Amino acid sequence: MEACFAAFDKDEDNSININEFGAICKALFRTEKGKPYKMDSQQISDLFMIFNVSGDGSMSKQEFVYCWNGWIKKIVRPTTAFVIVDVQNDFISGSLAIINCPAGQNGEDVVAPVNRLIDTVPFDMHCYSLDWHPSDHVSFIDTVHLRKLHSDSKIQEPDKCNLYDTVVFEGPPKTEQTLWPRHCVQESWGAELHKDLKVHPNGRVIHKGVNPNIDSYSAFYDNAKLGKTCLDEMIRKEGCADLYICGIATDVCVASTAFHALELGFRTVVIEDCSRGIREENISATFARVKAEYGCVVHSSEVKAMVQGRDRRPELGYKLALECRKNINYPMKNKNSKFNNMPVNPDGTLASTIESNHNSVK
Repeated sequence: MEACFAAFDKDEDNSININEFGAICKALFRTEKGKPYKMDSQQISDLFMIFNVSGDGSMSKQEFVYCWNGWIKKIVRPTTAFVIVDVQNDFISGSLAIINCPAGQNGEDVVAPVNRLIDTVPFDMHCYSLDWHPSDHVSFIDTVHLRKLHSDSKIQEPDKCNLYDTVVFEGPPKTEQTLWPRHCVQESWGAELHKDLKVHPNGRVIHKGVNPNIDSYSAFYDNAKLGKTCLDEMIRKEGCADLYICGIATDVCVASTAFHALELGFRTVVIEDCSRGIREENISATFARVKAEYGCVVHSSEVKAMVQGRDRRPELGYKLALECRKNINYPMKNKNSKFNNMPVNPDGTLASTIESNHNSVK
């Protein structure tokens, strides 16, 4: 830290000004080949003001200590978890094989690139999520008759429901539900991971969708956020800040997992060629939203350099800085002081200008 501070304090005034901070960013955010990523002056100014807590235009050594420990070190030496979502038989060749969906993508195609990453990339943690439904699960079309349909449901008679229709159940809780074929029933062949998928010796398994009355696309929460899996706690216990997410289906369970990862403050990377989805337009929308919320969408060939800290993306750095900002109390002369007084959204996030703009994408 001392060496870094001294190296960039060019005018030797024992502080870092905006130009010197710009040089830090240029050195920090580089491609695998050492070429700096382009950053505009507004991005650099926003980042500088997050860590220039006093707002006086000059980052003191004390302020730099937090910048170093909370931001720079985590970017240079990332801690990573590989989250593999629902690579299960029913989604590949079983009752809900996505190859039969509009995008026509083959779920089996994710197995080889996922295996390569497991073999070659030094992730700190490996997690496998499994849809793990009881036999009377709310998402199955053959269980519609077990629950009362709400008056808001466009379909009011169970025998008139078709696959992939959306109904509204009375509950409690009132639940809008897409109707899927029976799939991933607990202890069944369809719920098993694909036979060729490698399971890391220290891999952790997360079961989701276990509540018969609530579906669960995300590996973090059920769809109503009434229940939470152990994934968030497990990852934080291991000290991982970066999540690399892939699996099936890109625009459903992978998407929900990635969106919740971003919401929970993780630096989030979706691996495009290790994921397969249902509808092309929804896959594209998923990738667009991840990028809009300062996540990345990458090819598996890019992952190793990122995990090793040799390829450092500015968008992930910006995401981490926003998380740092949540832990800082600013004086009024710092524009980030407005952030500390912002109201809290219903989902618990702070309604800052940036986050409000992101919510408009959702």
